[in-house]
This record gives sequence, structure tokens and C-alpha cells, in this order.
Amino acid sequence: MINFKNSLGGIWSRIESYGRKHSEYVGILVALLLLLVFPPLIRMIDPSAAPIDPGVLSAILLAVVAILIFNSVTWWIIRAIWPVFAEYSNEHFTRNFKTLTPCQKVVIYLAFFFVFILSFVAALVAIL
Repeated sequence: MINFKNSLGGIWSRIESYGRKHSEYVGILVALLLLLVFPPLIRMIDPSAAPIDPGVLSAILLAVVAILIFNSVTWWIIRAIWPVFAEYSNEHFTRNFKTLTPCQKVVIYLAFFFVFILSFVAALVAIL
């Protein structure tokens, strides 16, 4: 006879392992599920609540695509105009980054993240 508790435990451990390894995908999945589940739930509480327009997602997707295209074109221009910088980035940046202090690494990480988020917001504002 199959032990369902062990079977479910094995499945749950694989799901948990995948969730830890790919947390960004899990976050996107949870956000999309909330987008689908929230309107019926809010209408159970308040029948006059307006539904969320799914067309809003197209603006977010367009902003993401715009940022990815901008990133690719920028990298292409850097390689064409300043190939030494592209070579440094590909060959030596990782080694130099590892020699930085933890505080310097955090500052670089947060600055990069801030610029990336700011570019996403700017693209989204330009689209809307």
C-alpha cells in the first residue's frame, strides 16, 4: 500500500526546493494568482467593487520588454564604441568584485537595483 503521507512529503519537499531556488518565478506566479483570485473575493465582501482590468498587465509587460530591449541595445553600443569596457566586464569584473569589502558590494548591488527599478518605472510612466 502506498504511504500517502510520505508521498506528499516528497512532493512538498520538491516544491519547496524549487521555490527556494527560483523565488523570483514563485513571486510572479503568486502575483498572477492573486490577480485572478482577488476580484471574486473582493466582490463577495463588496458587490459594488469594480473588477481589475487585465489590460493593465500589458503595460507592465511592455515596460519589461522596453527595459530588456534598452539593456540589449546599450550593451551592443558599448561593445561597438568601447570594446575595452566590454572585455573588462566579461573577463575581469567578477574577479575584481569578489575582492571588494562586503559594504562596497552592498552599495554596488543596491545602486544597480535602484537604477534598474528606476528605469522600469520610467519606462512604465512613458508607456502610460
